[in-house]
Amino acid sequence: MDNNTNTLQELNDPLEHISNQHPCFGKGPNLNKGRIHLPVSPSCNIQCAFCNRTRNKEEKRPGVTSEILTPNEAAKILDKALELCPQITVAGIAGPGDTLASDYAIETFRLIKEKHPELINCLSTNGLLLEERAEELIEAGVKTVTVTVNAVDPEVLKHICLWIVKDGITYTGVEGARILIEAQLRGIKKIKELGAMVKVNTVLCPGINDDHVEEVAKTVSELGADFMNIIPLIPTHKLSHLQEPDCMMLHEARTKAEKYIRVFRHCQRCRADAAGIPGKVEISDQLYDIKKLNVNNTFSHG
Repeated sequence: MDNNTNTLQELNDPLEHISNQHPCFGKGPNLNKGRIHLPVSPSCNIQCAFCNRTRNKEEKRPGVTSEILTPNEAAKILDKALELCPQITVAGIAGPGDTLASDYAIETFRLIKEKHPELINCLSTNGLLLEERAEELIEAGVKTVTVTVNAVDPEVLKHICLWIVKDGITYTGVEGARILIEAQLRGIKKIKELGAMVKVNTVLCPGINDDHVEEVAKTVSELGADFMNIIPLIPTHKLSHLQEPDCMMLHEARTKAEKYIRVFRHCQRCRADAAGIPGKVEISDQLYDIKKLNVNNTFSHG
């Protein structure tokens, strides 16, 4: 497809164009498209029971990075990544903390928009601050947003989200879960109305939310979400005693969700500093200075 055809497609259907260029939206033409995750967000405003953010070069999971970058450092890393892997079409920020808990992600996107307007800016968030920062994201050039919604019932979510911090106050249990869910749903609705493509991630936790995924899918679909990605739990932190969902449980959850929303089935559970073509080419080892690595350093959850 030539550039003129791409431009015409984007004018006619911007979201269709984005989904064809984005490796995390599961469409045929994007199987050889690349992405880079820029780890500029160190802190988080919620604590999930399965989340253990750390720095190392070995683990292949979300919440892990080799370094934390400043926005200016991230812009330089992006330039280097594009030289190594010209197939990169997406500049994403997925942590290792929450992307909206600090200003670093939005600052980084503004730099990318100025220098590389051809790239798709993509952000992942827990959604607690999505509604109030939605306009800033659009202004910074963000076109796709992923929101992690693990339950839409506070009685379910209280077992997955241990606490949240909102306006300097810590909330736990059902109260914290309710505040988070309400914020997520308002945020999805607002960012969708502003023109972003929305994907919802749900971590499948056996015995906790495996019978609840269909309700999540139905709820977020009604708010306009475009895709859903059901991710099998990696048993860590407070949920290390659980078993990872087997193929049948994952298949059943995805089948139920597909009654309401398109389901992405090729998630690689990428690190917060992943770069390259998912499942094919990874270049992150060529981007980060191992001499700066401190494998014993963990991130603040504040």
